[in-house]
Amino acid sequence: MENPFRNLPSVSQLLESPPLKRLAENFNHQVVVDSVREFLDKVRDRMSKATEQVEVPSPGELATKIAAWFEDERRDLLVTVINGTGVLLHTGLGRAPLAQAAIDRIRDIAAGYASVEIDLRTGERGQRATIVERLLRELTGCEAAAVANNNAAATMLTLSSLAADKEVIVSRGQLIEIGGSYRLPEVMECAGCRLREVGTTNKTRLSDYEKAINDQTGAILRVHPSNYQIVGFTETPGVKELVELAHRYNLPLIDDVGSGALLDFAEFGLHDEPVVADSLAAGADVVLFSGDKLLGGPQAGLAIGKRQYINRILKNPLMRAMRVDKLTLAALQATLNLYLKRDEALREIPVLSMLTTSLANLQFRANKFASQIQHLPAIATAAAVEDRSMLGGGSMPAQHIPTWCVAIEPKELSLDQFSRRLREHRPAVMGRIARERFLLDFRTIPARLDPVLGDVFEHLFVAKS
Repeated sequence: MENPFRNLPSVSQLLESPPLKRLAENFNHQVVVDSVREFLDKVRDRMSKATEQVEVPSPGELATKIAAWFEDERRDLLVTVINGTGVLLHTGLGRAPLAQAAIDRIRDIAAGYASVEIDLRTGERGQRATIVERLLRELTGCEAAAVANNNAAATMLTLSSLAADKEVIVSRGQLIEIGGSYRLPEVMECAGCRLREVGTTNKTRLSDYEKAINDQTGAILRVHPSNYQIVGFTETPGVKELVELAHRYNLPLIDDVGSGALLDFAEFGLHDEPVVADSLAAGADVVLFSGDKLLGGPQAGLAIGKRQYINRILKNPLMRAMRVDKLTLAALQATLNLYLKRDEALREIPVLSMLTTSLANLQFRANKFASQIQHLPAIATAAAVEDRSMLGGGSMPAQHIPTWCVAIEPKELSLDQFSRRLREHRPAVMGRIARERFLLDFRTIPARLDPVLGDVFEHLFVAKS
């Protein structure tokens, strides 16, 4: 039986073809050679597993396929996405989009050197957190602040700094897991603490905490269960009660509030989200929260509170491994600056702006866009419909926000094919599939992108598929 691999052209033969010659002129020669070998290995593997005879492409055809594959493999994986999913803090899409002021600040700071750890008044080395500490003091009432690269890091740093080799008391109903294997018991283990569970899943009383306190106790930790709810027959002590108990026994009370609300989101119709300043006012020693969720800034984890505890966090050797760079600090500073003027924050911070956009505005835009695309040959129907958005990012999982969407039925493509075409466009477009239709939620699409979205549809669906 003839060996089918003998019909495959050699690497050197393929490299002489015009498509691969052009690649070798524009890319590192060895990279192109390795890619040709990799592609041929894939072809051989498919041929060896085939149950029928495989027709081998001509050298020219094979070279064209390799060149196309080479280019496709080098497409940017991190691309701009128009978020029509209706999830405001979509973790897969990078959570909170930044305010224009934060983007401008990043551009300014990225272009050159910056006073990241230099006090320009004294010329001496300073702390990175100082850049945002004053703003955080003004906005929350804290004494000091530390900034890590996310809230998981801030939590680990705090536990490691305040309760290493000690027990940390936590309610059983607050032993959270938040995606990507972030589980509180394991975080504690990594931080060198010992978990002391108290209470039951639905009920934990103050007396449960007090009974667990002993000479091995390092801290009491309260965690806001932001991505789930326990309802019905429940009981849990408030921050103030836990603060009084902790201080009676000379222990720090650490309050992980999660999403980082600097405003009361009840005014937007969303309830039960703790406000950072309220926790500090109740006496919490350290409050932990994210920068890229409800705060609306860059990915960061903030630990704020009493200076005696924050100083211990800043001196932790792990702080260097988890610190943020100048670009994060620039974006965080610019975002916090906006909160000094409430109206400006609501207008300029995208997550707040999306929450406060009126239904009338969304309905108008959805109707306009539906009218714009319904004539396209590849669209069977397009209509504005009422629906519900979600905050996402592990925040308020059971609460929804009224919205308006454009519901689309493709003419010949399946919903999955239609969705994939939009995802693979540049800029990519993502929506959601519900009730046998493709939905674009206009609450998560900035009005400035409506014309861009229209151009995408005109480009992709102007001809029958």
